[in-house]
Amino acid sequence: MYWLYSALLAIVLLMGSPYWLWQMLRHGKYRRGLGERLGRLPLRLRRPAAPVIWVHAVSVGEVLAVSRLIEDLKSRFPKHSIVVSTTTDTGQKLAGQRFGEENVFYFPLDLPFAIQPYLRLLRPRLVIIAETEFWPNFLRLAHRSGARIAIVNGRISDRSLRGYRRYRRVLVPILSQIDIFLAQSPEDARRLHEIGAPAERVENTGNLKFDLELPPPPEIVAHLRATFESEHAGPIIVCGSTMEGEEPLLLRTFEIVLGRYPKAVMILAPRHPERFEPVAQLIQKLRLTLYRRSTKTGETLAGAVLLLDSVGELAAIYALADIAFVGGSLVPSGGHNILEPAQYGVATVIGHHTENFRDMVEVFQVQKAIRVVGPAELPLVFMELLADSDLRADLGSRAAGARRSQMGATEKTIQALGKLLSPAQRGANAKTATSKE
Repeated sequence: MYWLYSALLAIVLLMGSPYWLWQMLRHGKYRRGLGERLGRLPLRLRRPAAPVIWVHAVSVGEVLAVSRLIEDLKSRFPKHSIVVSTTTDTGQKLAGQRFGEENVFYFPLDLPFAIQPYLRLLRPRLVIIAETEFWPNFLRLAHRSGARIAIVNGRISDRSLRGYRRYRRVLVPILSQIDIFLAQSPEDARRLHEIGAPAERVENTGNLKFDLELPPPPEIVAHLRATFESEHAGPIIVCGSTMEGEEPLLLRTFEIVLGRYPKAVMILAPRHPERFEPVAQLIQKLRLTLYRRSTKTGETLAGAVLLLDSVGELAAIYALADIAFVGGSLVPSGGHNILEPAQYGVATVIGHHTENFRDMVEVFQVQKAIRVVGPAELPLVFMELLADSDLRADLGSRAAGARRSQMGATEKTIQALGKLLSPAQRGANAKTATSKE
C-alpha cells in the first residue's frame, strides 16, 4: 500500500509543479523552507543531546493551541528536548518566535527520502501531532523508528468525516500505528473511533485552546490604545481571520456604522497574507480611508480602516475591540477560533459556517455568549451592540465565563502523554521497533 501511495503522491507533486511554481512567482508561497520540506536538514537544527519530543503543528492556530502544552512539557520533562515542525510560513514564523528558531523547522513532504533524514537526526522518543494530520509514510516510519505517537487536540470536521468514512479500510492500518488519540470533545472521540482508531486508545481530554494564556501584548496594542484615546476614536471593531467574500460585507457594514459613529475604526485582519493586497485594493475601491499596519506612521485613525497586514498580532489586538467579528463564518470556510476575543471579554459576532469549531461554538451558544448572524443581519447586529454598552458587556462577560468553564485540557493531555514517556512504555516500544528491523 505504501509504495503505491508514495508513487501516487510523487505523481501528484510532479503534475502540480507548474501550479506550485506559479504560486511561488506570484505570491511567494511555498518558496520558504522548500529544501527542508524535501528533506534537507537546516543547519540551525542540531542533533540534540537529550531525548527528543517532536511536536507538529500545521499553522498558526495549531501553534497557539500547543503553546502552553509545550511549556508544560518542558517543565514536567526537563531532560527532554522539544522541536516543533510546521507546514505554513505563518506557523513557522510564530513557532520560531515562541520556541526559538533553532528548534523549529518545516514538516517534510510525506515521502520516505524527505522524512528519514529528520528521523535519523532527531531520533524522537515521542511524536505529538496537533489535531488530525494522518500522513501515512510519516506515521509508518516514525512508528518503525521506535517513537511513540500521539494525536493531541484531535478533531474530525464534518467534511473530513465523509472522506475518512469512504477510505476507512485504508485508514485502519495507518491509525493502528498511533499510540493514543486525545480528542477535543466526546463527539470527536466518537468520530475517531468510527474512522478506525482503536477504541481503547481514544480519550476525550478537551480542547487545548480553552487553556491558552493571554500573551504579552505587542507594542502596537499600547500604541493603538493611546492613539484611539488621543483622537477620541471609537467604537473599535476588530474583524479577524476574514476570508474571501467576507470583506465586502464587513466593509459595507462599516460604512453604515460610520453614518452613526463617524470616528469609528475597523481593524481588518485577513486570514492569509497573500490576500493583504487584494483587500487593500477593495478598501480603496469603496473609498474608505485605509492605513496599513506595516506602514502606519502616525496618521489619524478615527473613521478609517486599519489593515492588519502582520502575523501573530491579531490575538492581542482583540483586546482593543468594542465588538469583534471572527471570520471564515459568513462564507462556507468552517469558521475560526472564537476564544481569542472571548479571553478579553469582548462581545463577539460570527456567521453560521462554523463546522470546524462546532463544539466550541455550541458551548458559547448554550451560555448565550455569542451572536450568530447571516450576511443580511450583520449590520443590524453591529448597530444593536454598538448602541447598548450593557448588552456588549453582558455578552463579553458570558464569553469569558464560557471559556473558563471549559479549561483543564492541558493537564489531562500532559497526564496522558506522560504515560507514553514512562520507562516501561519506552522499553516495550523499543522491543517492537527492533523486531521490525
